[in-house]
Amino acid sequence: MNLALWLQRAATAFPDRVAVCLGEQPVWTYGEWADQAARLARGLRESLGLQPGERVALFMRNQPEYLLWLYAAWWAGLAVVPVNARLHPEELHYVLQDTGAALLVLSDDLAPEVQRALGERLPRHLLADGPEALALQQAAPLPLTPREGGDLAWLFYTSGTTGRPKGVMLTHRNLRVMTACYFSDVHAAQAEDSSVYCAPLSHGAGMYHLPFVVAVARHVIPASGGFEPAELVQLSRVHGRVCGFFVPTMVKRLAEHLAGTGEPAEGFLTLVYGGGPMYLADIEKALAVMGPRFAQIYGQGETPMCATALAKPLLADRAHPDWAARAASVGLPQTAVEIRVADEQGEALPPGEIGEVLVRGDSVMAGYWRNPEASAAALRGGWLWTGDMGALDAQGYLTLKDRSKDLVISGGSNIYPREVEEVLLRHPQVAEVACVGVPDAEWGEILVACVVGSAAEAELDALCLAAIARFKRPKRYVFLSELPKNAYGKVLKTTLRHQLKENPA
Repeated sequence: MNLALWLQRAATAFPDRVAVCLGEQPVWTYGEWADQAARLARGLRESLGLQPGERVALFMRNQPEYLLWLYAAWWAGLAVVPVNARLHPEELHYVLQDTGAALLVLSDDLAPEVQRALGERLPRHLLADGPEALALQQAAPLPLTPREGGDLAWLFYTSGTTGRPKGVMLTHRNLRVMTACYFSDVHAAQAEDSSVYCAPLSHGAGMYHLPFVVAVARHVIPASGGFEPAELVQLSRVHGRVCGFFVPTMVKRLAEHLAGTGEPAEGFLTLVYGGGPMYLADIEKALAVMGPRFAQIYGQGETPMCATALAKPLLADRAHPDWAARAASVGLPQTAVEIRVADEQGEALPPGEIGEVLVRGDSVMAGYWRNPEASAAALRGGWLWTGDMGALDAQGYLTLKDRSKDLVISGGSNIYPREVEEVLLRHPQVAEVACVGVPDAEWGEILVACVVGSAAEAELDALCLAAIARFKRPKRYVFLSELPKNAYGKVLKTTLRHQLKENPA
C-alpha cells in the first residue's frame, strides 16, 4: 500500500478541512494538498520522466512545500531521500552520489550555496516553490501509483558521527507499522490535534506527521522554520492541542521559558521526546512546570521511532513506587516489536543485566542502501543489533546505559557514562554534561566529564561519591562554554574525545 493513500483518503472524506498552516495562517486544505500533490506527481513522471522506484532528494528547510514534495514523490511511486538542511554541501553531495538521486529539490535560500559549492556535480535540481515547480503543478492529477509494502519509501542517512553515513532503507510497510505504534503506544491522534514541526522534517519529526494525516489533523510549520519557545507557546494559544516531536534539549528550553514567563501550558497536548538521553532531573522539572503532557519514545533510523515507548500515563504516575526508575527508562516495547537485551552471542540476558539492545519486528529496516556488509553486521539472526547497551527490568522496562562505543573500561571495570551524567546534572550550576573515556597509561581509560556550567569540581566529586561507586567518579573535569552537537542536536562524543586527545592537559 502506498503511504500517499492516507492523504487521498483524507482529501476525499474531508476536502475542506484545514491541513497545513505556516505559523498562524492556513496554507492548504486536505483537498488542496492532495490535488497539488497529484498534479506535481504527474509532472515528475511525465515532464521529468522519473520512474517508480527512483529517488528524489529533499534538501529543504521546514516549510509547507516539504510536505507537498514528500507526497508528490510518494504519489508518483518514487522514494524520498530526506537530507538535513544544516549539512554542508559536500555532505549533501555524498548522499546524492550514494543514492543516485534522479532529482534534488532545494529550498530557495539554500540553492545559491549548494549550486556554488557543487556546480556541475549537482544532479537535475529545482527550487521547491520556484517557477519550474509551479509549472509542473499545472498538469492534470496523476492517479495514485500502486506500491507494495516492501517498496522503498524513505531513504534516511544516519548522522555519520563515525565514518561515512549509511542509507537506511525504510519501506512503506515500515512506516505503516511505525504509524500504528504511534496510535497504540504513544498518543491516539485525533482530528482536533495540531502537529507542530519544530525539529527537522528530514528526521523523526517528519516521520511523525503520518499519524496526523491518518487522523485528518492539522499540520503546523512555525514561521521561523524551527524551535523558538515563545513562538511555540503562541502557536499553542492559536491552534490548541499542540503535539510534536522534540529532542530533550528543546523540552528543557520550553519548560525553562514557561517557568520564567509564568505562561500557561494549556495549549499543549502531547510532547514526545527522544533522539537523545533525557535526564531524570530535566523531565522532573518539565513535568513540574507543564504537567502530564510528555511521552518518550526510543528508536533508531533503523527501526524508525519504534522500539520502546513511555506513554503519558506511565510518566505522569508520580505516586508509583518505581516512578523514578521508570522515568529514567525508555519505557516498554512498542506493540509491533520484540526487545531483547543480549550477550555477544545474541542470547537473552536475565532482568537487570546489561547487554546490547536487539529489536525484531516489521518496523525494522530492509537494510542499508547498497551496503551488504553493514546490513549483515546490523541484521543478524532475525534481529536488529542496535549498538545500544541497556538492561530490562522484571516488568519489561528498558533502561539505556550508553552506546556500546561509549562504554568506558577503566582499570578493568565498566563505566557507563550516562549513569555519571545523571548524577552530575543534579547540581544546580550544571547546565549540560557529557562524559567520555580517554586513553590513560595507568588505567587503560579514564572518565572525563565535560561540563557546561559553573559548579566547583569538589562539589561535583561530592555528588558522585554520595551516589555512585568511587571508581565511576570522573578522574578529570573539563569546563566548556558549549558541547559540540550534530545537525539533530545530539552531543558528538566522538568530537569530544578527539578534542581531549588533542588537548590532554
